[in-house]
Amino acid sequence: MQHDYDYLIVGAGMAGEAAAQALRSVDADARIGLIGAEPYPPYDRPPLSKALWKDAQEDSVWRPVAKARALLHLGRRAVALDRAAHTVADDAGDVYRYRKLLLATGGTPRRLAFGGDAVIHYRTLDDYRRLRAAVTPGARAAVVGGGFIGSEIAAALALNGCRVTMLFPEDAIGARVYPPALARFVTDYYRGRGVDVRCGVTAVDGAARDGGFELALSDGTALRADIVVAGLGIAPNVELAARAGLAVDDGIVVDAHLRTSDPDIYAAGDVAAFPAPALGRRLRVEHENAAIAQGHRAGLGMAGQDAPYDELPFFYSDLFDLGYEAVGTLDARLETVEQWAQPFREGVVYYLDAGRVRGVLLWNTWGQVESARALIAAPGPFDAESVRGRLPA
Repeated sequence: MQHDYDYLIVGAGMAGEAAAQALRSVDADARIGLIGAEPYPPYDRPPLSKALWKDAQEDSVWRPVAKARALLHLGRRAVALDRAAHTVADDAGDVYRYRKLLLATGGTPRRLAFGGDAVIHYRTLDDYRRLRAAVTPGARAAVVGGGFIGSEIAAALALNGCRVTMLFPEDAIGARVYPPALARFVTDYYRGRGVDVRCGVTAVDGAARDGGFELALSDGTALRADIVVAGLGIAPNVELAARAGLAVDDGIVVDAHLRTSDPDIYAAGDVAAFPAPALGRRLRVEHENAAIAQGHRAGLGMAGQDAPYDELPFFYSDLFDLGYEAVGTLDARLETVEQWAQPFREGVVYYLDAGRVRGVLLWNTWGQVESARALIAAPGPFDAESVRGRLPA
């Protein structure tokens, strides 16, 4: 079957939905099509590791895609892009003709080399539902990964009565992101909340056995679990773009207007590698704010508006009753300057490199994202003395 669209969006996530809304706001009569690999219409992904484990209901995650009046093709995966013919083919044999195309193809979770589907490689609504069904008070849960997703899931499971063990290669939770003292505090905080945090220990093998899962660990011990969840980050889904000859470099390369190397094709969300002048480099971000804002700007651009993506995205996390917002590059290898109103409970961490602020961590400090963006854009030069106190803690 062939479908003809003015605007075609590949990827039915937050970026794709935001683009459809933006397109409809400009072009009331446009034919908009949206292809999604999952069987569900667009939904918010952050609640899967945050609010749904507290007091939010599952029906709160759905995005208002109906307002965009786009035709949804769900449970379909785009497998071929013909730039010359302006067509996309899916895995069911349907062909979609487009005038402008948005690639919002997201990413695929990195997987453990063992365990297969017995391990929940956490990413989707189905993963949430599967994990939620397995969570009972006292259930033994192994969480592999101590980064963004791993730390959120570990907290969520502990809050819901599981006996949680965390496994990761670093020497503290968030060691790649937080300054060392803060990383140690977070690790001790998790232990105080009942989580068995095993720093520097990884899972090297494992298999489902006797209704549970047996993990072999790098320290020579074994761990028995009822549930194994992996939060190891994602790999951007660039295969469709790469096979079509678009420029790819840790994501689909786009310009300031989110156009790829083909002027009729845009990219947004987890998969887009975009210029970030304030950081002096290209960036790819896997968070809600970037997905929605980029989708919106890309939709406007596809419809002929001048709508560059000219802001640094921010992201946020909930860790038990700790939380933060962050902007820019958070890399513990940079020079970090800590400014605490209450040590490790409320404060600001600045990340410096070559006299510039490259990132800001707002730890239990709210409402300062725009100020943080302005500070990162400022030419400086800054050092520890001159940057401390720039933002109120």
